[in-house]
Amino acid sequence: MSKKPVTSRGGRFLKLAGMTASVAGQFAGHRARRFLGRESDEERSLQYARMADEIVDTLGELKGAVMKVGQVASQTQDFLPKEFSQALQRLQKEAPPMPFEVIRQQVEAELGAPVDELFDELQEKPYAAASIGQVHRARLKDGTEVIVKVQYPGVDESCDSDLKQLRMALRLGGLLRMPRESADRLFEEIRVRLKEELDYENEATNIRRFRDYHQRHPWVLIPRVIDSHSTRHILTLELAEGDHLQQITPDRYSQATINRLGEQLFITMADELFDFQCIHGDPHAGNFAFRPDGTLILYDFGCVKSLRPAVVAHYRQALIAALEEDYEALDRHLIDLGARVAEKPAINPDYYAMWRNLLIEPFDGDEPYDFGRSDLHRQIAARTHTVFRYLDRFQPAVDSMFIDRMVAGHYWILKQLGVQAAFRGNLDSYLRD
Repeated sequence: MSKKPVTSRGGRFLKLAGMTASVAGQFAGHRARRFLGRESDEERSLQYARMADEIVDTLGELKGAVMKVGQVASQTQDFLPKEFSQALQRLQKEAPPMPFEVIRQQVEAELGAPVDELFDELQEKPYAAASIGQVHRARLKDGTEVIVKVQYPGVDESCDSDLKQLRMALRLGGLLRMPRESADRLFEEIRVRLKEELDYENEATNIRRFRDYHQRHPWVLIPRVIDSHSTRHILTLELAEGDHLQQITPDRYSQATINRLGEQLFITMADELFDFQCIHGDPHAGNFAFRPDGTLILYDFGCVKSLRPAVVAHYRQALIAALEEDYEALDRHLIDLGARVAEKPAINPDYYAMWRNLLIEPFDGDEPYDFGRSDLHRQIAARTHTVFRYLDRFQPAVDSMFIDRMVAGHYWILKQLGVQAAFRGNLDSYLRD
């Protein structure tokens, strides 16, 4: 029997407060055992894993802002114990759906009419379910096929209190490994982005902006907003279907087509970053679809980050410095980006060289790089422990956090597509003044 969804603000607060109290109690016991010298590394790891499992299970049940933050936090692994980062990966998977009766009530309350008057058909089975809402396929009275994105009730109103409770749980559980000032900036950035993502009218505006910008890219398709059936908590879009990653099979997609899709994906991403200076900030696989004719379909523009020109300039200069192995300049540009603590001593160039030589691999030379066979992510994971050597000298680069998220997300899509391409020439064209 499935649990009744928690949709009231009070219910969410009590659920999170109970989780926080439990985690804080476990951490207090862990500290006492460590002080008495009675806890082994294995026992400490098991304790972290138990705390992480409790937090992740609660976030997954509540959905909403806390689940979305958990998804973001899973990509900020340098500042969390590995047991917690691993547990958070579960939140990246598709969320279980909300009962249709809850969805129906939300649609009728927002659009001000019974479902039968609004749609010729609204399918009960979700098209997709995610952290802050779910999508249902429908047909308008005029026959237009659409998808209807419905925000879970209570999520918007509970965002601020949810975030405060989650941050308290992470702090009291000893799981937030960063200075308070850095945590303040990180959570404020997440809060602002979440507030934007919870406002579907804002997403509709984003969609129009990105549709207009990508007119220059004939291979990009972004579904059109149906204004008559959209509000702050309901977003109706014209249906635009394509193949998702698991449907990209050799019988329908040649390697040449896959490579072309990969190059178009790279150009789309780089143009958004360096030219449009506004990026699609939630680049997980579910937000992309493909067609054998080379069309790239982009979904979900709730999480969009407009970048200050200075941030883009510093990011570009940091890339140039890394490619040219000018580690003194790289250190300066990372300080400008807010990734390096300016008051702390410079980083050993050998440390920068290690990461530079690793991360340049897909752009090293003119030969195509086989993303499908890449183990770059494993090589990075094997070296993450070295971050702790300089933990007091680095901090979350809030201004460029979503750029890093975009790059990492696109790496996984290129890998899952199996793209074979040489992107160094493309990259150099964006780095030249």
